[in-house]
Order: sequence, then C-alpha cells, then structure tokens
Amino acid sequence: MRYIDDTVIMKRMKTRLNKNRGWKALFFTGTLFALLCLVILLVRIVSQGFGYLDWDFLTNFASRFPERAGIKAALIGSIYMMSIVAPVSIILGVATAIYLEEYAKKNKLSDFIRMNISNLAGVPSIVFGLLGLTIFVRSLALGKSLLAAGFTMSLLILPVIIVAAQEAIRAVPQEQREASYGMGATKWQTITRVVLPAAIPGILTGSILALSRAIGETAPLVVIGIPVILQFLPDSPFSEFTALPMQIYDWAKRPQEEFLYVASAGIIILMIFLVIMNSIAVFIRNKFQKRY
Repeated sequence: MRYIDDTVIMKRMKTRLNKNRGWKALFFTGTLFALLCLVILLVRIVSQGFGYLDWDFLTNFASRFPERAGIKAALIGSIYMMSIVAPVSIILGVATAIYLEEYAKKNKLSDFIRMNISNLAGVPSIVFGLLGLTIFVRSLALGKSLLAAGFTMSLLILPVIIVAAQEAIRAVPQEQREASYGMGATKWQTITRVVLPAAIPGILTGSILALSRAIGETAPLVVIGIPVILQFLPDSPFSEFTALPMQIYDWAKRPQEEFLYVASAGIIILMIFLVIMNSIAVFIRNKFQKRY
C-alpha cells in the first residue's frame, strides 16, 4: 500500500512539473514574441530614418521637399509643451493624492471620487481633446497656444499621476507617521518630511509613464487644432506651436515615399527625447530610493 501511495505522489509531482514547464514555455514564448516585434520595429525605423539624421534636419523648419524638411519647430514646441505639462500635472496630481489619502474623510463621497479618478485614467485621449477644446480653446480663449495644449495634456495624464501617487502614499507604513507624531511633528511636517520622501520613488514611476504618454499623444492636439507645419518658433506661452507627434503624423500620411523616411527620422528624435526625459526622472527616483 505504501508503494502505491509513493507512486501516486510521484505521478502528481511529475504532472505538476510538466505543467510548470508548459506555462514557463508559454510565458517565455510570449515575451520573446513581444521583444521580437519591438526589435523589428526599431530596426525598421532606424534603417529608414538614420540616413536623414543630420544637423540640417534638427535646424530646418518643415518643408514640402523631403530633402529640406526639418524638425526644429516641432522639437522646440514639444520641449515647451512638456515644460508646462510636467509641473502642472505633477503638482496637481500629488496635491490631490495627498488630500485624498491624508486629509479627506473615509466616507462614500471620497470613495466615489477615488473610483471616478481611477475610471478617468482609462478614458480615450480624444475625449480629453474635446474637453480641452471646450474649456481652454473656446471658453478661456487661449486658442491654439502652448497653454491650451499643455493644460489639455495635463488633464489627460492627471488621473494616472493621482492614482500612482495615492498608491505610493498608501504604501508608506502607518508606523512611520505615528513615530513622527510621537516626536511632536505636525501633520504637515509629517507629510513633507516623512511621507512624501518615502513615496517619491512610486510617484515618479507613475509620472514617468504618464509623461511618456503625453509626449506621444496626437489625438488631443488634432482636436484642439494644433497646426502641423510652422515656419517660426513660439515666443510666449500664448503662441501657436507644433509638436513632434503632429509633425510625424503629417509626414507619414503624405504620398511621397521619401516622407516615410523623414517620418522615421522624426520618430528616432522622439524616442531620444523620451529616453532623455525618462532618464532624468529615473535618476531622481533612484536617488530617493537610496536615501529612503
């Protein structure tokens, strides 16, 4: 009888090991397929656009001739737009998360607000474009300006930052707050000196993902009427501008095959811009992780 029990146990173990190997192979195949698609995409973009990357491409304005087309106005416009989006969205998002987690009473109203903020994170970007068109472009008469686009993109990524900041603040152990109160610190001192420093890595992680979405979104800019071709640089927050996604979109839809290569060069610049922006945020996040 003992021999039969051991045999059954061995069969079950073997079955479980086979299932584990099967699931492992499935997950590895999925990961490999995703990486393969990414590598193919990167190789195609780099091979098509690398030949158009030179100093003239960075310093020229857009042109109807692909050999003269440049990305200067779009690159500068994207930098200016993100200089508005980043502080507005992060400050408002973190402030909202602090209020909801540290000050708001735990009742049905606050739960309703949290639920709706989470739902807003999944709303299509074109809806935020319509909201920006109604509020900033028409009601506030900001037109097709940097401020209108910056505020619209801030609304787009605000729910993501709020949710990420809430989770990061909620993850700070309650014992740290109680220890701070026990040392005589006020609530605001506890938040600024204990809670926020410990939550900054999580907050920045969510902010990185949100800002990455903002720099590559096209639909809201199309809805509020941002032009695709400009022959000047914005000189104030109220000036018209164009952005990298708009310029790339315009090149990609043109019938001339050469503009597809120019669009690939623009995508390379966009990815470099994105990597630089994210690297700065990751550096700050890692610095606070080591400290706290």
